[in-house]
Parts: sequence; C-alpha cells; structure tokens
Amino acid sequence: MTITVGFAGMTHLGINSAVATAAHGFPVVGFDADAGLVARLRDHRMPVVEPDLDDLVAAHADRLTFTAAAADLARCDVVYIAADVPTDDDAKSDLSPIRVLIEQVAAHLRADAVLVVLCQVPPGFTRSITSVPHDRLVYQVETLIFGRAVERAMHPERFIIGLADPAKGLPAKVEQVLAAFGCPILPMRYESAELAKISINFCLVASVSVANTLAEVSEAIGADWSEIAPALKLDKRIGPFAYLAPGLGISGGNLERDLRTVLDIAAVEKTDVGVVEAWIANSHWRKDWPWRTLEPVIAGRPDARIAVLGLAYKENTHSTKNSPSLVLLEHLAGRDVVVHDPVVPADVVPWAAGAATALEAVQGADVLLVMTPWPEYRDIGALDVARAMRGRVVIDPYGLLDGRGMVAAGFHWQTLGRAPVREGT
Repeated sequence: MTITVGFAGMTHLGINSAVATAAHGFPVVGFDADAGLVARLRDHRMPVVEPDLDDLVAAHADRLTFTAAAADLARCDVVYIAADVPTDDDAKSDLSPIRVLIEQVAAHLRADAVLVVLCQVPPGFTRSITSVPHDRLVYQVETLIFGRAVERAMHPERFIIGLADPAKGLPAKVEQVLAAFGCPILPMRYESAELAKISINFCLVASVSVANTLAEVSEAIGADWSEIAPALKLDKRIGPFAYLAPGLGISGGNLERDLRTVLDIAAVEKTDVGVVEAWIANSHWRKDWPWRTLEPVIAGRPDARIAVLGLAYKENTHSTKNSPSLVLLEHLAGRDVVVHDPVVPADVVPWAAGAATALEAVQGADVLLVMTPWPEYRDIGALDVARAMRGRVVIDPYGLLDGRGMVAAGFHWQTLGRAPVREGT
C-alpha cells in the first residue's frame, strides 16, 4: 500500500521534512493556510535558504502537492504537524499557533490516519492533546539544523519516537514511512521523547561552553585552541564529532529554548539548575567577544568606518535569530558601518549601509569583522582586502580568513582561541 504523507506548516521544518519524504518515494501533501506562501511553493520558489533544497524540490516535484486547504489532508495516511515553534526574546516558546494548527488538522484527519507532532514541544505537551486518540498520536523528535536541514532530513542518524504506550509498538503506517529512511528507530513514552530532544541539546550546549570557555583561556595564556581540539576528538570519551570549535555563544533559538524550558521546570519542581544558568551567562558573555575586542580599537575614533561581513546567525541560513552579528551591531548604532550578507538583506539593520559584495563592504574600512562563517568569505584574498581597506585590523572570530596571509599583508588579525596575531609574532 502506498502511504500518502501530509505536512502541516510550511516553515523551515515543514518544507525540508516534506521534500525529504517525497525524495524517499512517498506522495506528499504540504499544507499551509498562507495562500501566498503556497503559491510560491507551487512555483518552486522556496522561502527558506538551504543547500540542495531547490534541486531536491525540482527532482521530486511529481510527488509534491502544496495546498492552502486543510481539507486536502483528508487523503493522507500520516500527517505531521511540522510548523516552526516561535520563541520570544526570553527564549520562551509560543505554543498557541501549534495548538491551533493541531485542531485545524484534526478536523480533517481520517479515522484511520495518524497524527505526528514533529515540531519541538516541552514535556507533557503531546499527552495533553485531546483532539486525536492517543493510539493515533505520535511525537517525533525533529532533527532540523539550519544550514544542514536537507542533509539531516534526508539522512537522519535515528528516529526518536514518543508513544502513549511504547509496549504497543508504532502505528504501522508511521513505521512504514520511517523504515524508508533506513536508520534506527527508538520508541519511548511521549515524555521521554520530548525530554530526549532537550537532553541532546544540553550535550551540545555543554560542548559549546567547554570550547568557548577554554578558547578564552587560550587567548589569555598564548595557547592555541585549534591545536587542542584535535586531541579531544581522539579521546573516545569525547569523540570525533564533538562540538569543539569555539564560537560566539548559543544562537538560533532552539538550544536556548531548551535551557529555558528546564529553568521553568526547575522553578516549579525545585531542582538545581545552577549549571544551566551558568551556560546561559557564558553564552551572553561570548556573544559580546567581538565588541570587547573591537571597542579598544575604535575608542576615541568616532569616524572609524567598520565593515561587518555576515548577518545570519550561522552560514547557509537566512535566519538572524539571536545572531551574534546583530548583538555586535547594537553597540555600533550611529557609527559609520557597512554590512554584507549573501542571503540576509542589509535592511535588517536599517541605519547601516549595505554593500552588494564583501569587497565592496570593506572598501575604505578601518576595521573588518567577519561575523558569519559563510563559505564564500573564505575566498577573500588578503591582498584584495589590503588594497580595499584603509585600516589594518581584522577581527575574524571563526578563523575564516587566511590568518597567515592577513598577517603577511600587514594586518592585526584576531580570532577565537588564540592570542592576537600581528606581523612578527
């Protein structure tokens, strides 16, 4: 029997999940109440930026149907609730749109169809749903990573599945869909699956915080964190895929949301979350590293021109949620600033000037900051930058540029995890 799969909510999560499911051979119905968005999707004009997404849509267009009518989901055997969950400035989730979407879909769900909650929700959410019988209600941990969404949707490491009663096993239709992806399936109760996603993100936060904390120590004592990280990756207790590259705190919203969820639980249950509070504090401290590095350079120089490359919170995405670049730019409001990003429009910073290219952005600049590790910035030549810039200070947190080349061209170059480098050092 051919299973038809529906996805409700054509946001970042829903679009990539729907396209990957079509690529694995299933007819897919993508629903969103926004008729304008649906029209774009029908024309294959994706509203999100992800490597390989456009090509994947074109290759499997015959299995993709996009609709603004929720009633069209009635032909589906499995329907995923796949809308992104918005978070506010305090990293709190707004679940009201998800509840509305669930009720909207449930009204058209066939009596033998299964509803799967794919978007990230806090422990207890799935069991609180009453519009669908629990034997036809599943929670699935999403694996979305901005900038790698297609890769993750096409080739998941495993599926973590929440069920009302794991002893009864997965609904057959859901199992058939998941089996097509060829990865392990881990069934557990709803609450365990919901907490599993948070647990994964906590481990990521711990790795990020270790790297950030010790990279700063490296800067202070003359060590080089890039030399230390490979030693950790060869330790079987840590592993080759650990998050050990120093960065600018926790961005994007999802990790911070999980930290906030546990803080909220602890406030009610009276558990100790001192380490979580410390992680959040460390993240805020690291986000200000570019400003702490830049401030002494431009002190007393109100006319200094500052070039900022990158506005997205990381490469290969259009999202600016909790972007370190925007945190930096808050400090620079009113100054002479030129910005560039390959995807994010410059008008997200309305007071700054925008540039069409990276080299145009650095023209006449006194200081250059590379705030998003876009791959194309790696190709910027040190001599080209030297010819374009007026000053000789480059702040490159992720070490994207050729450090040796920058120093040889006469630049004072600073990156995370090592002491500042200038010619002769």
